[in-house]
Amino acid sequence: VQLQASGGGLVQAGGSLRLSCAVSGRTDDFYHMGWFRQAPGNERDFVAAIRLISGNTRYADAAKGRFTISTDNAKNTVYLHMNSLEPEDTAVYYCAADRTFRATIFTSPNSYDVWGQGTQVTVSS
Repeated sequence: VQLQASGGGLVQAGGSLRLSCAVSGRTDDFYHMGWFRQAPGNERDFVAAIRLISGNTRYADAAKGRFTISTDNAKNTVYLHMNSLEPEDTAVYYCAADRTFRATIFTSPNSYDVWGQGTQVTVSS
């Protein structure tokens, strides 16, 4: 199984980007898909996640009201729509899959066991 993240780039503050995570291979054991980000010198932080069977979502406080996670099952793709971007959103963004059945959406990177390669998002002021 592979996750391929794309859609990053350079955008001015206040702008928007849509990140995509294309999934190939076996996915019937995926329970949650998540987006994380990591800025230089920082830990990898949770951004958003979606429970695939129900569509329930969970967002980090910094993402609430600005970012939206969604899926296109026909395309085996997970999206992160990002609006009102700020310089503080600058980071490498990673998509990940959680293959463990859980009652809730976990936010720790350690709970996700399949990772994409990351895509750079740079927001200029």
